[in-house]
Amino acid sequence: MELDLGPPQQRATLAVLLLRQGLTVSTNELVDVLWGDRPPATAVNVLHRYIGRLRRIFEPDLPVRAPGRFLLRSPGGYRLELPVEAVDLNRFQELTEQARNAVDHGHPEAAVPLFVGALELWRGPGAAGLDPEVLDHPLFTALEQHRVEGVQALADAALDAGSPQQALPILRRSAPEHPYTESLQARLILTLAAAGHQAEALGRYETVRAALAGELGIDPGPELRDAHRKVLRQELPQPVAGTARPAHLPADLPGFAGREVELHQAMALLGTGDETPAAMVIAAVNGMAGIGKTTFALHWAHQLADRFPDGQLYVNLRGFDPSGDPLDPATAIRGFLQALEVAPAQIPAGVNAQAALFRSLLTGRRMLLLLDNARDEDQVRPLLPGSAGHLVIVTSRNRLSGLVARDGARPVTLDLPAEHETRAALAERLGAARVGAEPAAVDEIVARCGRLPLALAIVAARAAAHPTFSLTALAEELRETAGSLDAFADTDPSTDARVAFSWSYRALSTDAARLFRLLALRPGPDLGAPAAAALGALTPRQVRPLLAELTRAHLITERVPGRYVIHDLIAAYASELVEDTESAGRRHDAQRRIIDHYLHTAVAANRLIEPYRHPIDLDPITAGAAPVPLADPDAATAWFRTEYPVLLTALRQAADQGQDRSCWQLTWALQQFFDRRGHWHDWIAALHVARDAAARQRDQVGLAHTDRGIGTVYSRLGRTEDSFRELNQALELFGDLGDGAAQAHLHLVLGAVKSRTGQQQRYWEAREHDRQALHLFTAAGSAVGRARALNNLGHISALLGDHQAALKHSQAALDLQQELGDRHGEAAAWDSVGLAQHNLGHHREAIDCYQKALEMFTAQGNRYFMAASSSQLGNVYRDAQRPDLARRHWEQALTVLEDLNHADAGPLREKLRRLEKDDDRPGTGRVRATLGAVAARTGETGTNVA
Repeated sequence: MELDLGPPQQRATLAVLLLRQGLTVSTNELVDVLWGDRPPATAVNVLHRYIGRLRRIFEPDLPVRAPGRFLLRSPGGYRLELPVEAVDLNRFQELTEQARNAVDHGHPEAAVPLFVGALELWRGPGAAGLDPEVLDHPLFTALEQHRVEGVQALADAALDAGSPQQALPILRRSAPEHPYTESLQARLILTLAAAGHQAEALGRYETVRAALAGELGIDPGPELRDAHRKVLRQELPQPVAGTARPAHLPADLPGFAGREVELHQAMALLGTGDETPAAMVIAAVNGMAGIGKTTFALHWAHQLADRFPDGQLYVNLRGFDPSGDPLDPATAIRGFLQALEVAPAQIPAGVNAQAALFRSLLTGRRMLLLLDNARDEDQVRPLLPGSAGHLVIVTSRNRLSGLVARDGARPVTLDLPAEHETRAALAERLGAARVGAEPAAVDEIVARCGRLPLALAIVAARAAAHPTFSLTALAEELRETAGSLDAFADTDPSTDARVAFSWSYRALSTDAARLFRLLALRPGPDLGAPAAAALGALTPRQVRPLLAELTRAHLITERVPGRYVIHDLIAAYASELVEDTESAGRRHDAQRRIIDHYLHTAVAANRLIEPYRHPIDLDPITAGAAPVPLADPDAATAWFRTEYPVLLTALRQAADQGQDRSCWQLTWALQQFFDRRGHWHDWIAALHVARDAAARQRDQVGLAHTDRGIGTVYSRLGRTEDSFRELNQALELFGDLGDGAAQAHLHLVLGAVKSRTGQQQRYWEAREHDRQALHLFTAAGSAVGRARALNNLGHISALLGDHQAALKHSQAALDLQQELGDRHGEAAAWDSVGLAQHNLGHHREAIDCYQKALEMFTAQGNRYFMAASSSQLGNVYRDAQRPDLARRHWEQALTVLEDLNHADAGPLREKLRRLEKDDDRPGTGRVRATLGAVAARTGETGTNVA
């Protein structure tokens, strides 16, 4: 943070105290520095004010005599107590002393980086910004003289070491500030010439000579004349290091294709134009094994190599390489120094000294460095230049987050290329004609390779080596080896997918490696952190750093916060590992934990959405399979929505693994979500898997629940007779089990389905079912059941033409649902009251009721019931002679029904067609339920099939 230190004299006060830190500076000396021999009468009082203000700036919250203060009052003056490392001047003096010792011991090459480091602490002349009369004080002139002497010592050491270019940037900055200091100008001239800039050196001499003559009326002194003579006669030390222009980049991949977006992003890091960057740019290219990081980095580097006139350096750090252990940074630095033609005798011992020499050699130059296949930040940092103007491209399977946070690296993340890019890459390798001749085979190859560039390169190499092989035959080979890496094996370890993945895996910690193996057992396309914790029998706190480690290694990808995916080929590798390293018992335990995690969370979520549903008995949860804590119905619905594809896979995986009871119970827990979202085809498929699982175990409870579910979803799909068969079968099973509550629910469902048939005889049967349900629920003391039975009786009474009874029963259901707080049941009751009011000709009241129902169903996300209430609103508006509003609500309902692919969409389209022809006149079809949906909804109230 930069502070406002006040007016110049106040800043000068602080500067004097800093220069004399640890020592008492008398009041007289401070007055002398600030005002010289003409101090005002109030000088001491003004000085006291300056001290007070400085204290308020630096120590705003400390009492005057509090411990820890650093601006202290001493007898006769003031003292500044600071840690040695807090003042750059101390560090400057320390480094220059070390540098002079190195020179004294005959090691000027070691002294140069020390001098550079010391002088880079300066931001310009000493005490810049103070009044000129203050700067003329000996205290400050001596300070600036120390800096000039340091610059001159750097120049001498660099000339002796044969590396003049290391001193040039600092000399070029410092010399113009002291145009008449001949010793400094002479060193600039010699250094320029020694670095190969002879014309500039001679021009600099002429500039200095003219300035001395014009401003001071004198000729150059002996030191300047001697420097001039040496330049003319070329009597200069020969550079021994750093003048080479290395070009070490490996060749670009011929026919490189794709990655346009990533290349644009990478080019933007350097700014516009063709000039080299003003600051050092570090690009951290990261991505999973086989994603093409090195290929991309090389292509990018070749595109802009000309922008770095001093050359390119390349090193394979072997961070994830089958050829050996990661390259030691010291070895890499020595390779760079040799590339810069530093003689072996001039390379100092120790990685720190070597890194310092490397940074010094790059100072003032413009170079591109490609550090390929890095393991981590510690392997990279010693290889970074210490000055501006360079581009450093680092590739790694790790994200190198520390390099981004601490060193300012810019991440360039490579994801899987787009499908059109993978086809283009195949066309570049195999020829457009061959690829274009078999488009279906190309599509399958791309899919089987998971768009992974390494896998595609392996298949392309096989195709190129056998030009007579059809691509269809190669696609068939991939199909036969699906789920394994056998098709991507290669004699060259660098292009073998299994080997490529293994080096990422071997770099993991023990716990992260175990979790990676177990991820092969996950169901579904992705998973959240709680599910990963269940797989590994870990707590959320334990699993988070392991997932972060796997993400950094690009073995998994965090697509959205908290959701992780694993590439198909990496998953195949994990499957091989888990089979080889984990016993059958441990694999079974992990699979049991993950299914239990999903089952117990799903049952708890269903309970939040439908708290009045008759529960099922779960087995105790497996240790380590903690469910996700969910706070409310919204959180439960969000969890179902997120995990839905995973849960579909999980219930099938449970059946495949012999966890049959968990299979049908997970299907049971999904019922409300299936129904409210209109996923009826997924629901019926899951129910058949669940019924088979229950049948294998001869589980009568499971069979009864799955039969009831199948009957319910058949009613949704318009398969009425099939629905009756399944529901009556479930009713019989629950009767054998003596489950009266379940029987009561079945009567409600049967009544609802029969009320949808449009047949008068079925209406009378439906009413009898509803009465039996009311009797059973009343006997059992179930207020929830009674409310639902009353609602059904209200609806069936409306269909039978008894509108007063319909209103009576529906209103009683509404009152009871509101008392119970059953929001879904209340919405259905509002809909039933609306139907009764409509049939009685009370249009305004009916509209209010239907709107309340629609609002509540919308808030619950129940799309099918939203469509039903919206359609009923359209009926009322039609009869109230508001065809515009009727059309709006029918169209809204039709949109949902078409999206759900529901059979009721057809009759509704016909109603709209008739409305357009003005054939659907007010007063007709008033009792008829347009969709038949109210019957289904009020019969089940969204939850009575549980």
